[in-house]
Amino acid sequence: MNAHWPAPARAAETALFDDTLACDAILPAGFVPGPGTGQPHEAEALLRSLAQVEDLRGEDGAEEKRGELPQLAQRMDAKLDLVLALLGRLVRQSSPGLPALPLRWSVHGVRLELPAGPEPDGHGHGLVRLQPSEWLPDSLELPATVLATASAEGRRWLWLRFADLPPGLEDALERQLFRMHRREVAARRR
Repeated sequence: MNAHWPAPARAAETALFDDTLACDAILPAGFVPGPGTGQPHEAEALLRSLAQVEDLRGEDGAEEKRGELPQLAQRMDAKLDLVLALLGRLVRQSSPGLPALPLRWSVHGVRLELPAGPEPDGHGHGLVRLQPSEWLPDSLELPATVLATASAEGRRWLWLRFADLPPGLEDALERQLFRMHRREVAARRR
């Protein structure tokens, strides 16, 4: 926790990330102030589909598991990886994407580190947009409430609490965070 943050920011950090699994990452993300209900059913479908693909690909031992597949399946898997990467690049070129931001997120909400600019609005509601996977150019849109804002040392942060999520979406989000955490631990071990 940053000692330069004001008391409301430290309280928001505690509310969002204590006693729950939280992941730090740099992902395409943003916050759009204003009314909105988000797309909880689409977000759940995206997270569940992403989980199926990543579980089948076996990210932790992908190379070892690929060796177990017949050579034709390995080539198809490699081609699919290339097609997805190309599709993602084309989508990013054809539409303005979200900026990659340092963030921390849990099932309760997200803390965004924002680029230099005016102080973000410290009150209100809006939509958190977050791309949960680097290789898939699709994003979650979740309703959120601004808990706190802070600026220090030329940096700005925004703490956002997710609105009540449907149980299925909450489970899918927890599963995504667990996979991200597992990848973080595996990367540190290497």
